[in-house]
Amino acid sequence: MSLSDLYPLARPFLQAMDPERAQSLVFSALRSGLAGGDPGPDDPVLRTRLCGLDLPNPVGLAAGFDKDAEVPDAMLRLGFGFVECGTVTPLPQPGNPRPRLFRVPSAEAVIYRFGFNSLGLDAFAARMQARHGRPGIVGANVGKNKEQQDAAADYAAGIRRLAPLAAYLVVNVSSPNTPGLRALQ
Repeated sequence: MSLSDLYPLARPFLQAMDPERAQSLVFSALRSGLAGGDPGPDDPVLRTRLCGLDLPNPVGLAAGFDKDAEVPDAMLRLGFGFVECGTVTPLPQPGNPRPRLFRVPSAEAVIYRFGFNSLGLDAFAARMQARHGRPGIVGANVGKNKEQQDAAADYAAGIRRLAPLAAYLVVNVSSPNTPGLRALQ
């Protein structure tokens, strides 16, 4: 049974749950291999070269979903051409208080306001190291800890640690949830 077969059965159950609890359950399914099958090869017409990376297709998963690099391979198996994990901060931090994940049923969408919740650079780098050498384009999005005054030090720590492990890096200076971050732009 594929994910597309399971989702119509699971959707009412997931919709009845607290959104963050439902997301946690989805991550458990992705980690266990229950979700994230093999979409088959992409049509060659979708191949895209971007910034020196050869993508099997141009549809990627942006940072914010897999903040701690827990399921990049499962997401690649769902058919994404690339997956960006993070935003990761050097030190663990909880992010915004709950509720921070909201459903918008009329738009069939969700709003994430997690902030930079992160298990920290050590946990993230260990997961990236464990998958190193596997196929697929996986990038890392680095950020600064909320209480850090020296933003450059946090960004430099993330870049130094993850550059050998990620296909590409993104420096996050756009989150509205970290005081003063947008001033870095």
